[in-house]
Amino acid sequence: MARKLLLTHIDVPGIQSFEVYRQKGGYRAVEKALKTMSPDDVVEEVKKSGLRGRGGAGFPTGMKWSFLAKPEGVPRYLVCNGDESEPGTFKDRFLMTHIPHALVEGMIVSSYALGANTSYIYIRGEMMPQIRIVEKAIAEAKAAGFLGKNILGSGYDLEIHVQPGGGAYICGEETALLESLEGKRGNPRIKPPFPAVSGLYGCPTVVNNVESIAATVPIVNDGGEEYAKIGIERSTGTKLISASGNLVRPGVYEIEMGLPMEEFIYSDEYCGGIANGKRLKAVVAGGSSVPILPTNLALKTAKGESRLMTYESLADGGFVTGTAMGSGGFVAFDEDQCIVRNTLNFTRFYHHESCGQCSPCREGTGWMEKVLHKIEYGQASLSDVDLLWDIQQKIDGHTICPLGDASAWPVASAIRHFRDEFEWHILHPEEAQTRNFGLAHYADPLVTT
Repeated sequence: MARKLLLTHIDVPGIQSFEVYRQKGGYRAVEKALKTMSPDDVVEEVKKSGLRGRGGAGFPTGMKWSFLAKPEGVPRYLVCNGDESEPGTFKDRFLMTHIPHALVEGMIVSSYALGANTSYIYIRGEMMPQIRIVEKAIAEAKAAGFLGKNILGSGYDLEIHVQPGGGAYICGEETALLESLEGKRGNPRIKPPFPAVSGLYGCPTVVNNVESIAATVPIVNDGGEEYAKIGIERSTGTKLISASGNLVRPGVYEIEMGLPMEEFIYSDEYCGGIANGKRLKAVVAGGSSVPILPTNLALKTAKGESRLMTYESLADGGFVTGTAMGSGGFVAFDEDQCIVRNTLNFTRFYHHESCGQCSPCREGTGWMEKVLHKIEYGQASLSDVDLLWDIQQKIDGHTICPLGDASAWPVASAIRHFRDEFEWHILHPEEAQTRNFGLAHYADPLVTT
């Protein structure tokens, strides 16, 4: 049985409440940090843990914290990115829904480490139930003396505020999030300066996602070195995975880093295999923004080694034969699913969510959607596949923020690994529409001209 750090008490009745969470050892990390550790001590433990950002980039959290500027007389801020809107990703929403105090406790510990006296939790605006749950947890923690003035007699003050998001995927990018938090349109900022120097209201700011912040609780409780013993290589600790698609048991799972992907898919402890006795066709391992892999490369690397659920193993081979951990949004496709239609749906999403600030992204995502629509609906020629490849190349690496890259990578990998399927659609347009292709839970494709 895999070790759990964040979901240990997920099935305990009433774990949403402060009282039950406290009975199960909750807020011990706050007591330990504020009574026996300095802020620098907490940062050092997070560094020792090897914790990497769980929102997608995988940057070492302790190192990110150490970059925070500390000018005299200037406030510092911690902002939690709860604007979870990557297609296929729902583990942060799960955590906020079922164990909100894990996030609140992590916010207190992390804010203390960073010297922040005001912190914000930015939650996607459509997640109103989660917003209310987290606000209630904050109120309970404050009533118990874990927030406010002079917490636990330590002399440390902290207020946490919840901010509903702006209803845009782009606000998950940290600088666009800060713009939205300041009441402006959520457009990404040009960097440098980075948020660690000039972030919220022009002050030093750290932005971490929900899972990253919650993970600081077991790190403080057990020590960074103990946390680092879980996992392999530079992928330490546990990771929440949102599993969906054609699986026997979709859901949110906490895995130890280093778990073979094949075991995650087929083991009864996790997803239980492919639904309805079908064969696995492809995997999106880290949310819609990472490259899709066919079965042979999903289960084995190009070197023939077992593909592991780690940052290093998933990235083995680069984006030619590998993919990325991303946000942990794991989607499995069975043999009946249509890669062309899936790629069209992803591309439509990115076209809709582009902020329009960069021409390659604003125009390119629209062109990719139009070409994919032609291919899917029997209006394309074989040269359109090459056109699609050319468009994604002109987007990748040419935008202010990663949304452009996120839109290009799924298209590039789909063509690289499933070009024959694209060409089959073009050469057999009528048959392509009658075969059992497509994802039934997606809406009917938008008709464009």
